Amino acid sequence: MAEPARLTIRRGFPRPTAEQMAPFQSAPTGWVVDAMGRRGALPHWIRPISKETRFVGTALTVRTRPLDNLAPYAALKFATPGDVLVIAADGSDSGSILGDILLGMARNAGIVAAVTDGLVRDVRGIDEVGIPTFARGLSPNSPFKDGPGEIGFPVTIGGVRVEPGDLLVGDVDGVAVVPRADVDRVGKELRAIAEKEAGMEAAVAGGASYPGWLDGLLAGDGVRFVD
Repeated sequence: MAEPARLTIRRGFPRPTAEQMAPFQSAPTGWVVDAMGRRGALPHWIRPISKETRFVGTALTVRTRPLDNLAPYAALKFATPGDVLVIAADGSDSGSILGDILLGMARNAGIVAAVTDGLVRDVRGIDEVGIPTFARGLSPNSPFKDGPGEIGFPVTIGGVRVEPGDLLVGDVDGVAVVPRADVDRVGKELRAIAEKEAGMEAAVAGGASYPGWLDGLLAGDGVRFVD
């Protein structure tokens, strides 16, 4: 009977083009989520660990067992510049699966960010590496390199499904996941969101103390005053 594979690797999958990604380059995660019907962010506990937080890139997905980073290391061999290393580790809090050495190599491979539901370590070194890193938290406990693991297949991280080639946008508020099939639609919607936000910011700058639509709502049948 054959031994189980230590690694299962899908080497090729489609990614959004630079043109498709262009509308997202300056969009805050809040706008991206608004353009997706107010959903699509990873949970709050997958949070920035590094000083750098802003990124836009495509998902290079990895599944690994807790306390093992064989698959994350192997994924570096198959990275394309602009990828985001997305590592599902079952939300483990037993020890780190990423550190500054792996992330330094990831940066050298053109990876622009790392996102995991597990833990990381070497936070000062991560800041020196300079790529945004989002995780559940920190632990100095180190991982093994035994496997098994998968690269280039759908993963679930923080309850959110991420497929290889999905678009990820991160900033200090968190990470938004845009399914690859929806990138064009969400990119177009972002233009309308930007106009709406500009109008609201202009109202604040002009001295508004409440939104203009509130008067109409308060005058409607759905509001009862008891004074």
